[in-house]
Amino acid sequence: MVAPLLVSQDESVPVHPDQNPRHPLVIFGDHRFCAGEALLVQRMPGPHMHSQIELNFVLEGDMTYWFDGRELTVGKGRLCLFWGMIPHQVIARAEGTRFVCLYVPMSFFLGLANLTRFRDAVFRGAMIEATELRPYDHDIFLRWREELLAGDEGLTEIVRNELTARVLRIERDGWRDLREEGSAIASLDHHDGERIENVERMLRFIAENALDDISADDVGRDAGLHPNYAMTLFKRAVGLTINQAIVRHRLDTAQSLLIATDLSITDVAFESGFGSASRFYEAFSERFNEKPTAFRKRMRSKGGAPSGRSRQ
Repeated sequence: MVAPLLVSQDESVPVHPDQNPRHPLVIFGDHRFCAGEALLVQRMPGPHMHSQIELNFVLEGDMTYWFDGRELTVGKGRLCLFWGMIPHQVIARAEGTRFVCLYVPMSFFLGLANLTRFRDAVFRGAMIEATELRPYDHDIFLRWREELLAGDEGLTEIVRNELTARVLRIERDGWRDLREEGSAIASLDHHDGERIENVERMLRFIAENALDDISADDVGRDAGLHPNYAMTLFKRAVGLTINQAIVRHRLDTAQSLLIATDLSITDVAFESGFGSASRFYEAFSERFNEKPTAFRKRMRSKGGAPSGRSRQ
């Protein structure tokens, strides 16, 4: 018997609703500039995704994320930032851990000038940590949260401008990238809303359809773009080819299935959109430097056992 899909009370929905309930990932349908209501950190029942850039400032205690196959701990007074389309899950936290969680639309992030290396690291799956904090960070993050939750458009615009300055300071003052960086990504002019919207649409299409037999042409066609232009625009904005992004999403899904289900490796391969188990093994080992079986065993040894999900 298959356990029910993990669906939060925050209006998150399955990444792949047509394949419910096999896939444990959930994705937020919200793309706003907003703040999380909860201050108290709770363990999450499963990994989730969302399109926004997420900023976390830890007020008290410490919390451990499962993030792209790694365990990353963030402690009191630390500020981190990452792209929500990388599957992530809070797997542990000290009692009483509190944090401020802010969500920034990807269009806002794409439009920021002079963040080439910084943006490159984010879209390649880094969890960015600010290496220099400001004395006012604790109070200002709390205030931003309160003002965003108030729902006042004027206050939201002020927070947007202030947070823009804070993100620019992170890039200028210094940050740590927990992952190896690749080639630089060109910035999109923040005035070019149409191109930014097209990139968002292509990323969303990939997230919703990567488990099907889709191609780069399909991604461009959904956005109403010529395939060659779509591939050029996507690579310039995200730093990956469209096909690389499709494979990446399939591997993200596979990781979640390996952790949260008892599906065989072959079934995980096909459920994740790979046409063959051999192709899955090759892609998984190339990205994560370990075989799927070894990854599952390692994560299970750390308490990542499934919560009742198995094959029918």
